[in-house]
Amino acid sequence: MDTNVPKNSVHLMQTISRWRKSIWQRFVKKERQTRQPERETSMTNALLIENATIITMDPGRRVLERAHILVENGRIAAIGDRNLVGKTHAERIDAAGMVAMPGLIDTHAHAGHMLTKGLGSEAEDWMSVTGRIYATATDPEFWAAEAALSAAERIKCGTTTAALLFGGGPDIMRSEAPEAAEAHLASVAAMGVREVLAVGPNRPGQDHVYRQYTPTAHSDIVVDPDRQIDVASELVDAWAGRDERLQVVFSLPVFDEQELRDETVYRIACKVRDRARERECLLVQDGHRDGSIAANDVRLGLFDERSLLAHCIDLTEGDRAVLKRTGAKVAHNPSALMSVYGRCPAPELMADGVTVSLGTDAAAPDRPFDMFRNLFQAHRYHARHFADDAVLPPLQLLEMATIEGARALMMEHQLGSLEAGKRADILLVNMRQPHLWPPHDPVQRIARFANGADVDTTIVGGRVLMRGRRLVGQDEDAILDRALRAFDLAMARAGLGDRT
Repeated sequence: MDTNVPKNSVHLMQTISRWRKSIWQRFVKKERQTRQPERETSMTNALLIENATIITMDPGRRVLERAHILVENGRIAAIGDRNLVGKTHAERIDAAGMVAMPGLIDTHAHAGHMLTKGLGSEAEDWMSVTGRIYATATDPEFWAAEAALSAAERIKCGTTTAALLFGGGPDIMRSEAPEAAEAHLASVAAMGVREVLAVGPNRPGQDHVYRQYTPTAHSDIVVDPDRQIDVASELVDAWAGRDERLQVVFSLPVFDEQELRDETVYRIACKVRDRARERECLLVQDGHRDGSIAANDVRLGLFDERSLLAHCIDLTEGDRAVLKRTGAKVAHNPSALMSVYGRCPAPELMADGVTVSLGTDAAAPDRPFDMFRNLFQAHRYHARHFADDAVLPPLQLLEMATIEGARALMMEHQLGSLEAGKRADILLVNMRQPHLWPPHDPVQRIARFANGADVDTTIVGGRVLMRGRRLVGQDEDAILDRALRAFDLAMARAGLGDRT
């Protein structure tokens, strides 16, 4: 990696390397120490959820009244209305007045954005500020603290699985070295949610200068996309099979037809494509639009069933034909800025047989991780376009946020519905509230009226992460305080301390 440092640079870089190794070892030890008691206090071998209205999202899309779910060893062992009281060893949750449903799956969001919310008066200003912070003001602790905050929000709004790009905004991917991503992943693991973290190179053709910190000094480095691809490959390999809740996959910038004529761009894209295919893992892209899918198909043969493409606005007939032919999946983000600039033809794509899931594009500049909000916005977005309120009915919206999300992430055999044998990722939604009353048609009430604050209980892999709106085994105030310290330090380093 090229460096851009003053005199004594060799000594400084050696110091940075030793400090990064030391701080990372201490960080991992701390996370492991805090994670073990959480598992002991918040997970049992068996859990019995009783008396719930269950939206199964199974192949029959059954809705069961006053039914039970038995969870054993992290998976759903039995589901239905038969009496399971014989399981006396199970921890019990009386879910009367609640809907039990699959955990929500957010197929497009960003790591880092939790600590850039509210910065900048408009989108372009926010992009500039975010790029400045990511490149010049962050260290592994920033990414760890932000990850814990992000996971806490997801738990509290019922998102049990999310696919996140590691960085983003103005094309700032913190993959020049593994420490930041490792800190993020360790923090997410301690929180207990599922995550697919996409890592990869910046857009080539422009110099990206990142700042790396020690307690007493810093250095500036010019980031090399080839080095970023190598780091991404190391992370994908290191996390393969390490934790069943966490995956690391590849990301690649979206290139248009003109950019793909550049030989450096072509080489970088081929390199990422080939490494993803060698490992049979997802390749995630953010920002396809207006002919870019067809162009990448012609030049690169880029897409297959493991391709997850976010936004996909103003698509051409050629774009749609490629999606249909290759099996590539779409993450539709009705709350995102790109859905203001153009339209994703989600209903038309689904009619073509394309898998379309929902993403929040969270958590900034102007949207949260609340997937319930996206259910409502997706309906209004397309109903307004067609002037037809029947577009995207409630059940189809729930499919996009559950089983179709699982399919987009190649996890439909494990997640996305409540069925015996699947991972026990379960939400209990408190329906006994004025805005969710009267108790009729739970699917419609969830899709049209619910919000993230209605989630009472969040369970991932049989582990209760939230009960009665309180995090289990986590100190929410400590998470907030840690995030604030990281935010304040990053703002000071970026010279933004006077912003309000």
